[in-house]
Amino acid sequence: MIKNNLSELLGKRRMKMSELADMTGLNRNTVLNLYHDRSTRIEFQVLDKICVALDIQPGDLLERVPDEES
Repeated sequence: MIKNNLSELLGKRRMKMSELADMTGLNRNTVLNLYHDRSTRIEFQVLDKICVALDIQPGDLLERVPDEES
């Protein structure tokens, strides 16, 4: 399973979802769904904008965790 760490990254920076949306030009619903880990996919363009805005690498945002069934 792939987990995204956007909520943790924003929390450490004390950054609001709306601030990230404004910085990146992304739709607020896109950021909201990523923040709450409700997204089922992410486009490379979206990933790149978040990485640039937060000065991170994709591996900082996304991580693979074992499924509970495994």
